[in-house]
Amino acid sequence: MNNMPKVKVGIVAVSRDCFPESLSVNRRKALVEAYTKKYDAADIYECPVCIVESEIHMVQALEDIKKAGCNALCVYLGNFGPEISETLLAKHFDGPKMFIAAAEETQDNLVQGRGDAYCGMLNASYNLQLRNVKAYIPEYPVGDAEDCADMIHDFLPIARAIDGLNNLKIISFGPRPLNFLACNAPIKQLYNLGVEIEENSELDLFESFNKHEGDERIPAVVKEMEEELGEGNKKPEILSKLAQYELTLLDWVEAHKGYRKYVAIAGKCWPAFQTQFGFVPCYVNSRLTAKGIPVSCEVDIYGCLSEFIGTVVSDDIVTLLDINNSVPKDMYAESIEGKFNYTHKDTFMGFHCGNTASSKLSFCEMKYQMIMARSLPIEVTNGTLEGDIKPGDITFYRLQSTADNKLRAYIAHGEVLPVATRSFGAIGVFAIPEMGRFYRHVLIEGGYPHHGAVAFGHHGKALFEVFKYIGVPVEEIGYNQPAGVRYPTENPWG
Repeated sequence: MNNMPKVKVGIVAVSRDCFPESLSVNRRKALVEAYTKKYDAADIYECPVCIVESEIHMVQALEDIKKAGCNALCVYLGNFGPEISETLLAKHFDGPKMFIAAAEETQDNLVQGRGDAYCGMLNASYNLQLRNVKAYIPEYPVGDAEDCADMIHDFLPIARAIDGLNNLKIISFGPRPLNFLACNAPIKQLYNLGVEIEENSELDLFESFNKHEGDERIPAVVKEMEEELGEGNKKPEILSKLAQYELTLLDWVEAHKGYRKYVAIAGKCWPAFQTQFGFVPCYVNSRLTAKGIPVSCEVDIYGCLSEFIGTVVSDDIVTLLDINNSVPKDMYAESIEGKFNYTHKDTFMGFHCGNTASSKLSFCEMKYQMIMARSLPIEVTNGTLEGDIKPGDITFYRLQSTADNKLRAYIAHGEVLPVATRSFGAIGVFAIPEMGRFYRHVLIEGGYPHHGAVAFGHHGKALFEVFKYIGVPVEEIGYNQPAGVRYPTENPWG
């Protein structure tokens, strides 16, 4: 995938001038050695210029890591640390930052070899708050070289997301369709997050699409599509138009991303799209998402923002689905009960018309959009990619700005079950522990729309830290509470 940030973490060790500098030097070297033994050395840069003990050292270190191309910072307390200089370093570094601290190594060296970074982390965190500086601090931020190496590696997806948001432009086409105010998107919070937004008319997109008619690149894209679809190529007559549309979007991205490095798209497919363009864009949406350019349906701006965050956190393709329909009781009894440790209320079906990448489907076929075809000619609804979503772990999540312009989010771990859906669209049978209560007391109570982003794998830990870092109040990050832990709005008598 392209359209993805790469992160290089500058490791700057700090030292309080009344502690031995050698503690920080040696511990930094051990940390770097531990990281490069276990992970990719290209992820990090060891700042050799100085151990930061003063404001002058802070400036020197800042200039060095910038020159080295670092776009993320790790402030490493090799000992107690200089609370002012180290937090000024974080304040003046333009990018995601983390703070970690060295643990004491051995009981045999607790006089001259004691660093007290456990104590120094408290003063560092206090000073960060005084200066209104956001920084990632791990759940337990004190460890030996191997522990701290793991902490830095855990920081990478968080840093990618923060860097990505700081350099993201969302391109949208048209207003949200009538009756889809659930995907309401107050854009002020986008600016608060550092995200640019370009809202365009569908007419502008249609004009650009028509100008791409006969584009010499179309046959090559059609061939790609044919190879991808294989035996699932049930609508070969529509591929040329879909290729034309894909090239239109890719060219629009290049012409309109401006000074931004990364792009996501909030697109539209109805009510007039299919009758004027002559197809639905689902398959193209899936292909662009597979290339690392998330595309949401129904001009869901916070949906595509959520998709982008999930893409950079998971370093993988994501999808956007409706939290759509309940699992029939007979399906549960036949295929789930006694085979998987889920109640009926833990299950539901996640669906969308055909926007999920082929690599995330157990099988796929190019078809028409059945819901639209109930009131329109089938030939203008071709373009969906249908199939059951592959079984495996997932994270269902969403970042949303509420109608009163407040940030809110939810995260839930679950899985797609290996159960045939017997339905249509890009669809899967999902199971999330305590989903019934989560559905009622987070999704409904929180006023979330029906669209949810799906990352493949369990990525809740990193997503939670990203949402905290960008300013979502912790109490506004919903998750599926385990049985016995009551939601604030849950009736205690059931």
